[in-house]
Amino acid sequence: MAYVNVPKDLTKIKSKVLFNLTKRQLICFGLAALMGVPLFFLLKGGIGTTAAAMVMIVVMLPGFLFGVYEKNGQPLEVVGRQIIESCFLRPKERPYQTVNAYDALVCQYQMEQEVKAIVEKSRQRGSKSMADKPKLTRAERKQIEAVIRKYRGDGKPHTAQDTIPYQIMYPDGICYLGNRRYSQSIEFFDINYLLAQPDDQTAIFEYLCDLYNYLDSSIHVQFTYPNRKSDREQLARSFEMPPCNDGLDPIRQEQTDILKRQLARGNNGSVKTKYITYTIEADNLKAARARLSRISLDIQGYFKIMGAVSRVLDGKERLEVLHGIMHPNGERFNFDWKWLAAGGLSTKDFIAPSSFAFKNSRMFQMGGKLCAASFLQIITPELTDRILTDFLDTDSSLVVNVHIQALEQTEAVKMVKRKITDLDAMKIQEQKKAVRDGYDMDILPSDLATYGGAAKKLLQDLQSRNERYFLLTFLVLNYGDTKRKLENDVFRTAGVAQKHNCTLTRLDFQQERGLVSSLPLGENQIPIKRGMTTSAVAIIVPFVTQELFQGGDSLYYGLNAQSGNMIMLDRRNARSPNGLVFGTPGGGKSFSCKREMVGVLLKTHDHVLVCDPEGEYRVLTRRLNGQTIMLSADSHDYINPMDIELEENMDDVLRLKSELILSFCEIVMDGKRNIPAEANSVIDRCLPIIYEKYIKDPKPENMPMLGDLYECLKRQPEPQVRRIVTAL
Repeated sequence: MAYVNVPKDLTKIKSKVLFNLTKRQLICFGLAALMGVPLFFLLKGGIGTTAAAMVMIVVMLPGFLFGVYEKNGQPLEVVGRQIIESCFLRPKERPYQTVNAYDALVCQYQMEQEVKAIVEKSRQRGSKSMADKPKLTRAERKQIEAVIRKYRGDGKPHTAQDTIPYQIMYPDGICYLGNRRYSQSIEFFDINYLLAQPDDQTAIFEYLCDLYNYLDSSIHVQFTYPNRKSDREQLARSFEMPPCNDGLDPIRQEQTDILKRQLARGNNGSVKTKYITYTIEADNLKAARARLSRISLDIQGYFKIMGAVSRVLDGKERLEVLHGIMHPNGERFNFDWKWLAAGGLSTKDFIAPSSFAFKNSRMFQMGGKLCAASFLQIITPELTDRILTDFLDTDSSLVVNVHIQALEQTEAVKMVKRKITDLDAMKIQEQKKAVRDGYDMDILPSDLATYGGAAKKLLQDLQSRNERYFLLTFLVLNYGDTKRKLENDVFRTAGVAQKHNCTLTRLDFQQERGLVSSLPLGENQIPIKRGMTTSAVAIIVPFVTQELFQGGDSLYYGLNAQSGNMIMLDRRNARSPNGLVFGTPGGGKSFSCKREMVGVLLKTHDHVLVCDPEGEYRVLTRRLNGQTIMLSADSHDYINPMDIELEENMDDVLRLKSELILSFCEIVMDGKRNIPAEANSVIDRCLPIIYEKYIKDPKPENMPMLGDLYECLKRQPEPQVRRIVTAL
């Protein structure tokens, strides 16, 4: 298990301007004093000193709160705006409601006509010339604003489709988010990171560092890891084998029951996928497509070096991913680009859930599911490469998102230097205070000494090592059928965070923002960010272990030692269908082979051939209604090396058979050097002679045997062939 040191959160260091107060505190306290102190002297004569002091405190209290209060690094006005928007401004109920594109065009035309009528009326009242610009009165301007608001709405999301924060999804997979921002997604697959050797793990970690260092400040990156529960009953039905009435149906039923029990033990009910979404700014689609294409090729190149398979998602595949996140019960996704023009619908109509409901400050409803969005507070001094794995191994439906934004190297260095300057100034103030109070000036507050050393080490890493500075947001979206189930899943996820000395905090009054930021669109609306270096970000390794779980005629090969999932593989569809079984004595090698043999015979129509010198598989062969062929020097069965199959080009068949016979003679005569040079031509001359009868009348009894070759060689006149005849 690898560990990486995490830099201190330097955002907690505030620049002190005067009287050991920050600029914000000075402004807020000064405004509070300007309002409270004059009010105190104004009211003191009328209501008394005590009452005036109480009024002054009440008036000045908001100023003190604005200067001091912070929640998760957010000042009071930001928190207050979030509360007001969540409770009063934004609609809480958002049902599924389609808006036909053709109706929208009609509404646009009607709006233009009404506005044109108002402007025409104003022109007729004033100048008669069409070239003169009409002068609108205040009432007319308000009337035009009312018309526009009537047709275009108030800009707030009133439907489930309006909640999804993108404008256009193009068929090639590029998504336009608005404000000149475009995004694209890549799906990448797992590799055997946990099973790799330490050197290989270090190499993968270094490649991840190179990937993050490749990103500049103009590229926003989002890693999305949906972990959805699939239908175990439907999965279990895929193990069922239809009866064949061959006497082996009871064994088939027993095999099915064993696989269902193994399914219950593993985690194959969870569907785990991995995506990376990158967002850029561009003036138009053409420029965005060119740059996104270059970025996708570079990112796929990094994944290829790490051994991970990756592919760029097209528009339909991205919509399917969004549909899966917003329909966690596994509803089927149906979509075709032709349906948009025919029905006047948008892509959001095919992925939106039945409704959204943001009635609670700590959770929301999405269709028939309750959801809760949380963020991870990274307060630990070091992170391990298992943190993401532990989150995804929880037995619950969730979506983990990691938003990463790089800072320019020069800006990051300036920021750290500024923090060091602030810390030095605070250190000087503490030393002056120590001299005034008469104690040792080297005695400093522990936080000041700790942050000072951490900031200097961070500056050294940025300047002398291949490290960059990133802003990271770690989000977790939990699902639940009931409130109790949701709270239990959130509690279990919080336990994973606590295991790594971190804190999982609910996004109070920001549930909608948490949902939007959890969709793989490259949109982060959560202002809570944590500063991290390249190595600290790369230690959140997105790889665990490769899973082998194929459908069709796949066979059971055991459980994955790392994930506990079933290994189901159809070797005929594998890149290399061959296999070897290794193990210690008594480790189950023979049992593994017998299990695979039984699976092949019960589930497929393939034949199984076993070479069994020890007679270990004889009982199993009889139980499975197989055939046993005994081959030995004194047995009644034998293998005919002269056996062939008739084909159109018999010359090639005889040529291959000649090579086989020559190899056989080499074995018999103990080496190639003992075979005469003329042997090859003699054997080539004899084969057409002995196969002539079988080729004319291809009956099994006409198939030549090795004795026929022996007799034919005896009749050849070359004296060198006598040695081959004698050996045979």
